[in-house]
Amino acid sequence: MSYAIDPQTTWTAADLVHRFGPLPLSRLRHDPAPGTATEQDVVFIHDRENRLYELVDNTLLEKAVGTYESYLAAVLVRVLGSFAADGDLGIVLGADGMLRLAPGLVRIPDASFISWNRIADRKIPDQPIADLVPDLAVEVISPGNTHEEMQRKLGEYFDAGVRLVWYIYPRTREVHVYTAAEVFQVLLQDETLDAGDVLPGFSVSIAAIFGSPDK
Repeated sequence: MSYAIDPQTTWTAADLVHRFGPLPLSRLRHDPAPGTATEQDVVFIHDRENRLYELVDNTLLEKAVGTYESYLAAVLVRVLGSFAADGDLGIVLGADGMLRLAPGLVRIPDASFISWNRIADRKIPDQPIADLVPDLAVEVISPGNTHEEMQRKLGEYFDAGVRLVWYIYPRTREVHVYTAAEVFQVLLQDETLDAGDVLPGFSVSIAAIFGSPDK
């Protein structure tokens, strides 16, 4: 769900909490001010500072990723990428793959699979922010993520046409598999994760995803 605002209006702390929950202030970019940012700001900051920001409601939110979360994302990119390549099914993007889900909405999943039938002429876009919607979006949940933020992101993913979303929870070692914003299954580390008809035949043990380190 999006919340349209007048870009000339000064945001309050209540506005921010309403949209994103009790977000750590360190993740919120104040220059440009909340409510005034653009896609050009996303690209400029990435190129100049090597920092990743998502664009939501004309506001820049920095990706919340720790070392272990980055490790888990890399594991998933590796196993998904190998499966997709072996079957010539599409492409897998890593944790810096910026995607335009809608005008003014830029999200950066920690891993994403995009089937060839969503890529015109199988030509991978070379612009900084690709105008592509993934079939599968994966988010590794960090302590800096809020419940409100992640619930909102689910709605945006499925509204845009994403077919499957995985939320990976490192501290409880479980995966929430969403087939719709309010429809999900919780898998524990002694179970197996598959991708249904998004990636037929794919499966990986959840224990193998978390592997080591164990803290």
